[in-house]
Formats: sequence, C-alpha cells, structure tokens
Amino acid sequence: MNSKYLMLAASVSLAGLLAACSSPHEMTTRDGQTIVTSDRPDVDDDKDFVTYERDGNQTRINKSEVREIREVD
Repeated sequence: MNSKYLMLAASVSLAGLLAACSSPHEMTTRDGQTIVTSDRPDVDDDKDFVTYERDGNQTRINKSEVREIREVD
C-alpha cells in the first residue's frame, strides 16, 4: 500500500516540475502581429522555419517573418 502512495506522490511531483518548465512566449511578426505560445517556439535554422504549438496543433511560420521572440513574464 505504501508503494502506491509513493508512486502517486512521485507522479504528482514530476507533473508539477514539468508544468513549471514551460513558459509562455510571445512572437512579433514583421507585419506587427503578436502570437502568444504556451512554450518556447522551435527555430529550425536548416529549413528557415519557426515551429510552435497553437490550439494543440504544430504551426510553422517562415523565420524571415518573425521579428522577435521573447518570454512573457
């Protein structure tokens, strides 16, 4: 019985730790549009795209269209 509680406590702690690691970011495009993401967008230098998650789907934007990526406090 104790091992079940220990596993539950470890799972809850790990979930809290993972949730704390993600931080929202804000991308500003060249045309002035602001895109808020739940986590840091992935910049792919080889293919010149920035990939981010929006509404549960992976979305890509051309890197040349992004003016700034910053962490939201």
